[in-house]
Amino acid sequence: MRYALRRTGFFLLTLWAALTLNFLLPRLMPGNPALAMLSKFHGELSPKAINALDILFGVNTRQSLLSQYGSYLHQVVTGNFGTSLAYYPASVSSEIGGAIWWTLGLVGITTILAFILGTGLGIVSAWRRGGRLDSLMPPVFVIASAVPYFLVGMVLLLIFGITLHWFPQGFGFYVSTDKPGLNLTFFQDVVNHAFLPGMSLLITTIGTWILTMRNTMITTLAEDYVRMARAKGLPGRRIMLDYAARNAVLPNLTGFAMSLGFVVSGAILIEDVFNYPGIGHMLLYAVQGEDYPLMQGLFLLITVAVLVAILIADLLTAFLDPRTRAAR
Repeated sequence: MRYALRRTGFFLLTLWAALTLNFLLPRLMPGNPALAMLSKFHGELSPKAINALDILFGVNTRQSLLSQYGSYLHQVVTGNFGTSLAYYPASVSSEIGGAIWWTLGLVGITTILAFILGTGLGIVSAWRRGGRLDSLMPPVFVIASAVPYFLVGMVLLLIFGITLHWFPQGFGFYVSTDKPGLNLTFFQDVVNHAFLPGMSLLITTIGTWILTMRNTMITTLAEDYVRMARAKGLPGRRIMLDYAARNAVLPNLTGFAMSLGFVVSGAILIEDVFNYPGIGHMLLYAVQGEDYPLMQGLFLLITVAVLVAILIADLLTAFLDPRTRAAR
């Protein structure tokens, strides 16, 4: 309990620092959202209209910085991040809420699959060290993980989308004529559009899990308790899973929890290559359009997701490995 309270306190302190930085950075940048909006009207706005836009986008220059900070914290607590400049007059919360589910469905499922498959292959590869699987799989996927995933995406798009016409050529996440709903036709259409970007991410991320799990597993197999289990004549499958893999997977679980935090940020380049309108594509569009409120909301969402993932990873590691809890 004391360990959990310490980690939670550190989480709250870090969250407050992240909120403060997220508040200060846009205000330290040159210009403001009102001036960016003004450029779209060719400067034909009165000073009162500019001040109204400042207030609308959460940058009221007539208030003190401390007052703005108080208003900002109130908006964060209530989930009101202002009005998007790029998607005006839509709110930031509604735009993020519409895009995040597509990112979670694509990047989230791909990350989970990469972790499960990579960890499983790493376990078997280490257990049968020197065999065919160990000689083939790690080098191939490690090389694949070194290739930029947007390049893999473009190659897959060229082969299976443009040349073979097996999959859509990367325009959105479903055919515009389909009516979204809980039906088989729409589900198949969504999966069809998400297959190539998902495979791009899977190919370039699975190698990391294979290599880390294999190396940790090899180290664990040399431990005394594994040798004792062998000496007792326990079945090899039980030694591999209950004795070696159960302890070797702990570092991978920490990395997996952190990678889930970064899922929220999406895969910017992959989403841009396939024109997949998730959080990554939205963040790129917000930067290009100087949409400060949307950028601020996205940065805050990504930061909170990563911090929560790290907290969960710490608590999960302490629960699974009492030695970690006792050492701290």
